[in-house]
Amino acid sequence: MKSQRRSQQIGNILHHAFLICFSLIALFPVVWLISTSLKPDDQIFLFPPTLIPRPIKWDNYSRMVSYLPFFRFMGNTAYVTVLGVIGNLLSSSMAAYAFARLEWKGKELLFGALLGTIMLPSQVTMIPVYMIFNKLGWINTLKPLWVPAFFGNAFYVFLLRQFFMTIPVELEEAAKMDGCSFFRVFWQILLPVVKPALATIAIFSFIAHWNNFMGPLIYVNDVDIMTISIGLRLFQETYTGEWSLMMAASTLATLPIIIVFFTFQKQFIEGIVMTGMKG
Repeated sequence: MKSQRRSQQIGNILHHAFLICFSLIALFPVVWLISTSLKPDDQIFLFPPTLIPRPIKWDNYSRMVSYLPFFRFMGNTAYVTVLGVIGNLLSSSMAAYAFARLEWKGKELLFGALLGTIMLPSQVTMIPVYMIFNKLGWINTLKPLWVPAFFGNAFYVFLLRQFFMTIPVELEEAAKMDGCSFFRVFWQILLPVVKPALATIAIFSFIAHWNNFMGPLIYVNDVDIMTISIGLRLFQETYTGEWSLMMAASTLATLPIIIVFFTFQKQFIEGIVMTGMKG
């Protein structure tokens, strides 16, 4: 028993040591990003490199804001991201409810076609979608970046459908016997049950919209409505060699994603685990 317990303890120590080492490796680029954003220019390319700046240049952030309309870019990105997350949650949850609970002709065929769109590369539809938005007069506006979210996402629909199908039908039937309509059953009975999946979708959607580069590159030309991803690229092209300012802008642009992930980390992990168990 003692030898078995000792081997188990050694295994736990090795397991945690591996996780710590892997975490440090994964965190090193973030630490280097923050460190470079606070370095003087003459310390950025030193060899051997220094991790702690001496002195710490906090004014790199104020200089970056004076060179770049950073908060305007952040505001545009936040606008697109919030609308995109709301659109994905509403449209995908309603479509998933229809596929999981309602009975209508051709449901399975249409659901298979929906899943088939996941395998379709975005490059295939890029030109047709651009032509549609051009006909609508939405080029050089932010509408192409968030309006499509209100028409659902195939992966999010699939994820929510799997959750809806695991909810006991008796719960829905009891609500209908009490006089609830289809929409009320969906809104007040089923949606609260699938909160982990909704949190997972919200995080995925937030990251996708916040980091979206190709969409703003294609549809946005005016500097006043650029998002942060295109703004950073514009800054890099305009101020080549200002690496400390570039890292300062990148640090602030990454901060909202980190805050959102750690705020909803529990719900995110629960949603992923429950999807694997119930799928």
